[in-house]
Amino acid sequence: MQIHDRIELDGVLRARIGRHLDAFVPLRAAEEHADLVRAAVAVTLVDDASGDACFVLTRRAPRLANHGGQWSLPGGRIDGGETPVEAALRELEEEVGLVCPEESVLGLLDDYPTRSGFVITPVVVWGGASCELRAEPGEVASVHRVPLRELDAPAVPRLRQIPESDRPLISIPLGGTVRTDVHAPTAAVVFQFREVALHGRRTRVAHYEQPVFAWR
Repeated sequence: MQIHDRIELDGVLRARIGRHLDAFVPLRAAEEHADLVRAAVAVTLVDDASGDACFVLTRRAPRLANHGGQWSLPGGRIDGGETPVEAALRELEEEVGLVCPEESVLGLLDDYPTRSGFVITPVVVWGGASCELRAEPGEVASVHRVPLRELDAPAVPRLRQIPESDRPLISIPLGGTVRTDVHAPTAAVVFQFREVALHGRRTRVAHYEQPVFAWR
C-alpha cells in the first residue's frame, strides 16, 4: 500500500483489523516494571470529512504536569479497579468527548514501558463515522484526525540513534494539520498499530526509544 492509497472507514476495514488483532497475542509488562504507574491509551478509528479512515491524535495542554504540549493518544492513568479497556474508554470521553461502548473495542496491543514511569496499554477502538470530537481544554490543546494512509508513507518509521541510549529512537512524520514528527511512546504505539492491526504482522516495539525530553 502506498501513501496515495485511500483507506475507507467501512465494515471491511473493521473486519480486517478485528481479525488481525484476534490473531495477535499482546505482551504484558514484565515483573521488572511492576513499580510503574499503569496507564491506557485509545487508538481510535474515525473518519474525516472525505470519509477517509483516520486515528485520533491530540496535542496535550501545555500546562499539564506530565508531558505538557506533547503529541499523544487519548488516555491516562488507570484508576483503582479499572481495566485498561475501561480506562481508555473513560479517557476518550473525558478528553475528546467521544463515548464508545465496550463492544467498540477491537483488541489490545503490547504494553509499552515509558522512561517517565508509566506502563501504557494501548486499546484499539472503533469510534465510527461522522462522530464529533471536542477537545477538553483543561487537558487537550487540540484534537486531530490523521488519515491511516499516512502510516504507510515511505518515511515511516523514522529511526535514528541518540548519544543517551543504545536503543533506536522512533518517530513518525505526519502531514495534514499536524506537520511534525510524533515521537515515542505515541510513535511506538501507532507504528505497532500499523504493523499488527492494518497489516497482520507480529512486530514488537518495546525496544524503541523515546526522546530525552519525554524521559521526565
